[in-house]
Amino acid sequence: MRHKHGYRKLNRTSSHRKALLKNMAIAIITREKIETTVPKAKELRRYIERLVTTARNADLNTHRAVFAALQDKEATKKLINEIAPKYESRNGGYTSIVKTRIRRGDATAMAFISFV
Repeated sequence: MRHKHGYRKLNRTSSHRKALLKNMAIAIITREKIETTVPKAKELRRYIERLVTTARNADLNTHRAVFAALQDKEATKKLINEIAPKYESRNGGYTSIVKTRIRRGDATAMAFISFV
């Protein structure tokens, strides 16, 4: 049973899951809209919204914390300088998930995740 379990495993090891979320976060920051499966989108929403909340306070420690999570200089700069200032007055809910289609190969529900 899943009672009070904190996250989705996504059928991956912990290191693979961390790498997946990191790469998807970099993709959504650089492209601002990506298509993925619904469970991955829901897990990515938790990951990216925590990063945006951290990035709203733009100082040196913020840069270090965001870079530690992303390991990508360009994505870190874009998140802190362009994306996070848009949400200064907003208390969460920085992303939206829109369900799109059923993937033909394995009948998985797909969704777009983008910044609001």
